[in-house]
Amino acid sequence: MTEQTTQNNNTHVAFIGLGNMGGPMAKNLLKHGYNVTVFDLSEQAQKQLADAGAKTSSSLQEAVKGAQVVITMLPASKHVKTVYLGDAEANELTPQGLLSDLPSGTLVIDSSTIDAAEARKVASIATAKGIDIVDAPVSGGTAGAEAGTLTFIVGGEDSAFNRAEPILQAMGKNIFHAGSSGAGQVAKICNNMLLGILMSGTAEAINLGVKNGLDAGVLSEIMLQSSGRNWTLEVYNPYPGILEQVPSSRGYTGGFMSQHMHKDLHLALQAAEDIGAEVPMGAQATALYDDHIKEHNEKDFSSIMAHFDSSVLNQS
Repeated sequence: MTEQTTQNNNTHVAFIGLGNMGGPMAKNLLKHGYNVTVFDLSEQAQKQLADAGAKTSSSLQEAVKGAQVVITMLPASKHVKTVYLGDAEANELTPQGLLSDLPSGTLVIDSSTIDAAEARKVASIATAKGIDIVDAPVSGGTAGAEAGTLTFIVGGEDSAFNRAEPILQAMGKNIFHAGSSGAGQVAKICNNMLLGILMSGTAEAINLGVKNGLDAGVLSEIMLQSSGRNWTLEVYNPYPGILEQVPSSRGYTGGFMSQHMHKDLHLALQAAEDIGAEVPMGAQATALYDDHIKEHNEKDFSSIMAHFDSSVLNQS
């Protein structure tokens, strides 16, 4: 047993939220020797972590009892505020909020993707209680969560970041300190707004070529070797059968659901509205996903290809 693993064994981490991302992240903490207690509303999710070596709990309060570090991976701002403040509508701490129970000196890492203003609000309340807190949303999808290669985009004070970094390294490959509280959320939504634009534009371009008689694979390779090259073409092509092991080649299942891209695009529009920034391309991508999720909410976000050519749903 290495010195680092021994040290990790003495660090009690409470992990809350064991969905497609949180579950694998918690498992990677276990693999790195951390003492992990988990909580999720899903008993099945808790069982899977118990089988991997985690302790389970019946409540949030039980999960965090004695924990030096609390990590949350939750769907949206309302869930984060409910957990930490006790009320989704609260702007101050209530007795039901976890921040009421956590002692001074606890480290809180919230890896949810939420509104930056809400992240700052929770952080200000935590800091006033002597709790170190960082917002640390992730990029890398479920594959990155499972492989432990996620990118963490962190907002928070230097001291809190320095405490969080070695823990994040057990779950990720690239750790960036974007700035003060909320900065991680801003950087994440900027990235995902661009990703939504790129995916929509790539699908639009491939559809134009296919409708003009081109082979989607040949066109993709041409664009990959030309100035249209981008991440979606290279590793996440939205057209079925071009790349193996991507959602478009397995019925647009797995990966990053359209409802999550839709949420992140709306977070970007809200951030832009808050400061008066122009995001016309982001607004157009958001409009496409507004329509798309009516029928394809749980499909991978690359299924935006079906907006241009519905036949792709029968090809994958």
